[in-house]
Parts: sequence; structure tokens; C-alpha cells
Amino acid sequence: MRGDNLVPLLKFDQDIKFIQGVGPNRADLLNKELDIKTVGDLLGYYPYKYIDRTKFYRISEINGNMPYVQLVGQILSFEEVGEGRGRRMVAHFSDGTGFIDLVWFQGLRYVMQNYQVRVPYVVFGKPQVFKGRINVAHPEMEKADATLAAQVGGARFQNYQQQLFGEEGAEDVRPVMNAMAATSGQNSSLRPAYNTSERMKKRGLNSNAVSKIMGNVMKMMDRELPETLPAFIINRYGFISYDQALRNIHFPSNPDMLRKAQARLKFEELFYVQMNILKYTKERSRKIRGIPMPHVGEPFNTFFYHHLPFKLTNAQKRVIREVREDMKSGKQMNRLLQGDVGSGKTMVALMCMLIAIGNGFQSCIMAPTEILAEQHLATIQSLLGDMSVRVELLTGSVKGKKRETILNDLLNGQIDILVGTHAVIEDKVVFSKLGLVIIDEQHRFGVAQRAKLWLKNEVAPHVLVMTATPIPRTLAMTLYGDLDVSIIDELPPGRKPVQTIHQFDTHRKSLYQRIRKEIELGRQVYFVYPLIQESEKIDLKNLEEGYVNICREFPDCKVSKVHGKLKQAEKDAEMQRFASGETQIMVATTVIEVGVNVPNASVMVIENAERFGLSQLHQLRGRVGRGADQSYCILVTKYQLTTETRKRIQIMVDSNDGFEIAEQDLKLRGPGDLEGTQQSGMAFDLRIANIARDGIILQMARDAAQEIVDNDIDQHNPNYAVVWNHLKELRKSQINWGAIS
Repeated sequence: MRGDNLVPLLKFDQDIKFIQGVGPNRADLLNKELDIKTVGDLLGYYPYKYIDRTKFYRISEINGNMPYVQLVGQILSFEEVGEGRGRRMVAHFSDGTGFIDLVWFQGLRYVMQNYQVRVPYVVFGKPQVFKGRINVAHPEMEKADATLAAQVGGARFQNYQQQLFGEEGAEDVRPVMNAMAATSGQNSSLRPAYNTSERMKKRGLNSNAVSKIMGNVMKMMDRELPETLPAFIINRYGFISYDQALRNIHFPSNPDMLRKAQARLKFEELFYVQMNILKYTKERSRKIRGIPMPHVGEPFNTFFYHHLPFKLTNAQKRVIREVREDMKSGKQMNRLLQGDVGSGKTMVALMCMLIAIGNGFQSCIMAPTEILAEQHLATIQSLLGDMSVRVELLTGSVKGKKRETILNDLLNGQIDILVGTHAVIEDKVVFSKLGLVIIDEQHRFGVAQRAKLWLKNEVAPHVLVMTATPIPRTLAMTLYGDLDVSIIDELPPGRKPVQTIHQFDTHRKSLYQRIRKEIELGRQVYFVYPLIQESEKIDLKNLEEGYVNICREFPDCKVSKVHGKLKQAEKDAEMQRFASGETQIMVATTVIEVGVNVPNASVMVIENAERFGLSQLHQLRGRVGRGADQSYCILVTKYQLTTETRKRIQIMVDSNDGFEIAEQDLKLRGPGDLEGTQQSGMAFDLRIANIARDGIILQMARDAAQEIVDNDIDQHNPNYAVVWNHLKELRKSQINWGAIS
């Protein structure tokens, strides 16, 4: 048994500089590059893949199309090639059956100081061909163990190679690898691979070095780590212990134990995310009282029976009932309303605001842009007709006496509904009795901005958050786990699904013919160009070229142009020209993704559609199909596409269901890349779980967390003490738990 002097190193909050193989310099590098400061941070830095290191290949049989290979051989000589930025170190390497080059573009001094000629090395890397020669760039290298070194030497090397590999090439050499693994604290044929930065590799801290450091930590773990889940969860799901999981995730004893370790740690990660969300939600509902609104009220009934322009869909009716139940419960409503573009969210929002007015309270709807706020104002006013409900607009453009009048009337309770942008959260904007806050396209607002609205009352107003970005169920459980979710999954009657067509950019003639026919019928057209931040200038040029081409192809049409470089007033003016029908064609970037409602626009042409994600393509497609006419979305791409891109385009052609598309996007791109999710709260990285693939585990974790929160929110039950204690420890960690909840 190791001495007690090692016990402090088992503490998860211990500084990593005291671990063998780290020291102050490497600790500083790990901190800056990977945000690893403590032993706990390091142990939580899981491998991103595992490599079967039991197979060796002969150089004579490898080629540039093979995946990662493992070789045993010697460096025959070094050669420094090139100058300046093209300078590189080349080691000529042989195993007796052939020759390859090992190449380093960085860390040349480290290579010369640490690697020697005529010494046997195990080399691991990806072979590729450059000028007819096979090379491996920045390979992982380690010396063969002492036994191998004694066997290998000079003229005997080729005999050794034949002895090791026989005549069949790649062979199972577990005895050799087990001997080598034993010297580095690893005893598995599955070797972990860790993500490392270029700066780390340059300073000799590659995946193999991280693995050795991790092995040193494992050696110090001379006793079993304490459990982090209650016994009933471990028994219910048949999980291995936390100690076994952590050891096997880094150095799996076999593939089965690796699978068990992954299952345990994925569950645990998702379980504590859900514990945090559900605990917050439960405490919030107990502490924060809501405004009771017991009546449906006269304004709602008047609108429903005398002003409703069309029959509500069953989905709209269901959502209004859900909101109504929340508002009369005496608890603060905190609800997310998801609905595809054109599904009728604004109608639902208005009817909910009328309930608030009927109970003597004001309402506020906040939109991300002035033009969208103006659109909401126009829609609400046209729906209300001659009803005695006062609606006003407050944006940055409303100034002088008009602004002063609105602020006074708002304070005096003479305004029933305030429509605005972020201007409504300014301190000078004071309500008389704010009862309901509706936030449209909420991912465009920060958490702090949203919170300012419901701090304008002593009693927090009810909150309805709306989004036209369909969010997969698993992602919603994590991003918006503290919100009740309502979904409008039907389109209003009379809406025809948009027909989506994929067309290659070589078929311009037929594309323009289709567009001419639509314009001749009196309809309008969008042309959208991608705008990617990294190559903004190039894309702006594409848009300008596109604008010139469109003007030349359609000389009888007036064309609007909108992009992010324009001032807001210029953008709004161009959008209004298009909305009013003054221009027939709008050439734009993705700034129109959340924009004006133009029912007469029937064609959306998306240039370079291969450069967009599915969710963004779906959002853009939602700009058309808002009238009774058949509308079209034409996805223009180059002919040569990757398999994944073709799959994405085909999904768009086959489906108009935003939720199905969002699920596919989540699987293809991951949660961090989904349109809107990073702005909307996905400010944390899951270390091992994957929301797209681990939906079943997520549901299990949420159910277990819900059970504990329901039974022991006051934290008195000793059976759950391990959970509450571990949650407290996690909240002290680097994870941005505030973003999760």
C-alpha cells in the first residue's frame, strides 16, 4: 500500500502541477489551452477515441490511402528541409522492409533533442503521399521497451521484423504491447487518444504525453473513489461504480468495460445537468408567486366571437388552453412556445395578451428588430380592428414628444399592449401593471436582457417565450428544461406547403424562366446569398455580382438589395420597398431570415445552398408560402457535393416539417452548431454525452432527477445526500451552470 503522503493528490481540487510529468510549465499550458487546472479537470478530460494498438504493419505494405497505422522501426538519419515557414524536419525511417519519412513542421528542436538514430521506436500516425514518397506528419512516437531494445539491433533488425510479423503483415502482438503498456501504467490494447492543440503539440504535449500523465494520476489513485450516484440509481440501471467508470474511460481493460464506463458517465453528466435545471425550476415555482388571472375577460371574448378572421387550428386552441391554465394558477407562467414559420404564433400571443388585459394588466411583446416589431404592431392592430385596446410601438426610432407621451401613458396604465425592441427594457420604461411578457425569437436576446423585463414588477409577470426555430425534444430538455413547452404543429387553413426544388448552378436558363413566369403572375422573388463571417468580403462580392446579374437578366424589374454592411435605416427602407411591392426582386444575405412578412413573395432562391445548415435553410424557406399561392424554394448548388451535403439537401426537398428537419440537423451537426442554440443558452460543453445520440439516456437521467426533486427538494432524505453534495461541488466547478438553467 502506498503511503498516506499521496492522499492529498487524490483530491479533485488539487493543482495539476504536482502530478508527475506536469510541473509548472505544462500546468500553465494545460490551463491556457484546455482550461485544465485541477486533478478533477484532468480526469474529466475524456479521450475522444480509442485506438487498437495490437496491430503492427510493415512499411512495404502501407499506402497513402490507409487509416492510422502502427510500425516498429528505426530512424536512419535526419534531414532539415526548406526555409522560413516552409522549414521542416524529416526523419528517414525503416523497418527493414521499406522506407518512409517522418515529418515535423513544428517543434523541430524538441525532435532533435528527444529522438535518436538507430534506436527502435513504435511509430503511430496517418500515412500520406507527397511527391511520390510515403510520409507520416507529426507521428506519435515512443521507444520500444528494454526487452525489445535488446532484441533489436543492426543486422538482426530484419530478422526480428520477420520474427514479429511473419509473412502475413499485420499481426496480433498483444504480448509485446502488454509489455510496453505495463511500463507506462497502461494495461489495455485499447489506447486512449486525447484532443490536443497545435501549441501543445509544438511543446511536446501531444496525445501520448497526456496519456502518460493520465497514467501517472491512475497510479496515485491507490484507493477507490467515492460514489457520486445514489445506490438505488446504480442498482436500477446496473451501472458500474464511479471508480471503475473513471479508470476504464481512460484505460479500458476491455471493450465491454469501455461501453459500461461510457454509459455510466454519460448518464451521470446528463443526470446532474437535469438535477440543476429541475431543482432551480422547483425552487423558483415555490418562491416566486405569479399574478393570478382568474378571468378570460371581455376583450378576449369580444375578439373571439366578433374579430377572429379565421378558425383557429386545434394546435392553437390547445396552446391557448395551456397558457390559460398557467395564468389562472397563481404561479408565474414560464412557457416556451415553439411553432414553425407561419403557424400562427402571433395570433396565440395576441389572444393571451387579451386575457391579461381582461384581468386589468398590461402586456408587452419584444421583437429582435425594428422591422419585426413594426410588423407585429401592424398585424395586431389589423386583427383588433375597432376594439378599444390601445397598442403602441416603442423602438429606438421613436423619439421626442411621441416617446415622452408613450412613456407617460404606459406609467399611467393607458396603454394596454406595448410592442417594441430591446428599447422596452430601458430603465426609463416603467409599466403601471405589467402582467404578461412575450419574447419573440428569444435566442436573439441575452438572459440578462430578458430578466430586466420581469424585474419591472414587484410580482413577476407571466412569461411566454416564442421561437420559430424548431428545437428537437432532447435539446429542448437541456436548453429550456426550466420552461414548460407548447408546440403549434399545424399550419392555418389555406396555406399550401412550399415546394422545394434542388437545382445545379449550371442550369441557370431554366431557373430564370421559372422566375419570369412567377413575376409575370404578379409575384415577388427572393435571391439569398450566404454570408459567412470568415470570408465576408468574398461573399459580399458574390452578392454584388449576383445583384448585377439579376438586374441584367430581369431589366423590366426593380430590385432591392439588403446585406449586413448597410445601416439599419437603409436595410429597413429596402425591406419596406419590397414589402410594399415597389420592387419585385430582393437580393439579400441571411439578414432576411427574420424579417418582413410578404405574402406576395412566392419564390425563394438560395444560392450556394450547400453552405447553409438545415435549420437555416428551413428558416429562409419560411419567408415564402405566406399567401394562398403555391410557393417554391429553389436550392441552387454546385454539381460536385459531398455525400453528407447531398443528404442534407435531400432532407430539405423531402420534408417541410421543421421538427423533423431540426432532429436531422442535430444528428448531422451536433447541438453546438445548430442555428440559434449557442445564443440561446448552450454555453456549456458536454464532456462525454451527445444529445443527438443519447436521447434515451437523457430521458432516463431526467426521470431519475425528477424523482429526487419531487421527493426531496428540502434535502432531508439521507438516501439522496450524495446527490445534493455532489451537485454543490459541481456548481463550484468551471461549468457555466447558470447558462444551463
